[in-house]
Amino acid sequence: MASTILSLNEHEKRYLLRLAREAIAAALRKADFTPPEPPSPKLKEHLGVFVTLHEGGQLRGCIGLVEGIKPLHQAVAEMAVAAAFQDPRFNPLQPEELDKIDIEISVLSPLKKIERIEEIQVGTHGLFIKKGYNRGLLLPQVATEWGWDREVFLSQTCLKAGLPGDCWQDAETEIYIFSAEIFSEQELGLETPAT
Repeated sequence: MASTILSLNEHEKRYLLRLAREAIAAALRKADFTPPEPPSPKLKEHLGVFVTLHEGGQLRGCIGLVEGIKPLHQAVAEMAVAAAFQDPRFNPLQPEELDKIDIEISVLSPLKKIERIEEIQVGTHGLFIKKGYNRGLLLPQVATEWGWDREVFLSQTCLKAGLPGDCWQDAETEIYIFSAEIFSEQELGLETPAT
């Protein structure tokens, strides 16, 4: 079952988004950061999560954990800092950019291995592809944003894993689906920095 197991309320979403921004702001100041106590036990569950940064509508960084290896609130703080400073595709975030970024969080459901690509629902599912030591993940919103169909989505996930675009047809390739609960500062009207 690749359904989102958390249904976060607006208060919980706002807490996680503020947490992400505060963690980045602290890192820019080179200050220690300890996440404040979450408002609900749900936010301590161990779940996969990705933090995506956009600046002027363009991707500015995206890093996450595929599986839940630590409490969600802690993972959000750490992945926000990683997205800001450790995404190899981008230069580290600069202090003057902090007010310009929009933070988006994707909380992942557990991965479900599939045998038939017909199980993939574009717009609902994200993909995780694994073959040998290669791994690649694309979030559900990526296929929607680019207008991809199922086969293009599969090909792009293969390429993200550093594999040929048709690797999804190989019997040795493992394909997993997941869903995600996705929310952003912009969507919740949190565009004023909470620093």
